[in-house]
Amino acid sequence: MNESKKEGATLCSHITDEMRALVGREMRRWVSFPVSSSDIRRWAIAVYYPECPPGRFWDAEAAAVSRYRGIVAPEDFNPFAWMVAQPKGQSTMAAVADNPDAIENGLHAAGPGLKHALNGGINIAYGVPMRPGDVITSVMTLAEYRERPGSLGLMLFTSISTVWTNQSGEIAKTSLSTVIRY
Repeated sequence: MNESKKEGATLCSHITDEMRALVGREMRRWVSFPVSSSDIRRWAIAVYYPECPPGRFWDAEAAAVSRYRGIVAPEDFNPFAWMVAQPKGQSTMAAVADNPDAIENGLHAAGPGLKHALNGGINIAYGVPMRPGDVITSVMTLAEYRERPGSLGLMLFTSISTVWTNQSGEIAKTSLSTVIRY
């Protein structure tokens, strides 16, 4: 059992051997429907409202002479925002705030049994732009557990890695998000 000291008190680790065995495991795999020009255009309109979005997102002629040589999606475009193609019927809504053990439970393991969860932030790196016709695959894996003492006791930081690739295997986006539980 991992123990750390805080002002003379011993704090036992929330990370069990079962949880350690989950690190590196795939949590979820989604495949998008083919991205359409209309999806990209509507996303760009929403993002840039009330201004007109740049032509590379909706105007084929302007996009053709841009460095992208065609219509591309804004970097924050989400092809999974409404529905996923595979697995059919898969929800795109996360519920870690409602169930702090949802991460481990989704991998058929016991969680640490903590009561509270909050978003600890996200780091995103963008790769190739998404284009009309792309089919994006999102693979989410449990990247890391770490702990730190806090004013309310030992906090558990869980890092989740997500990689989006297109049908050619090119990386469109990578993200590392953190969930803090206590």
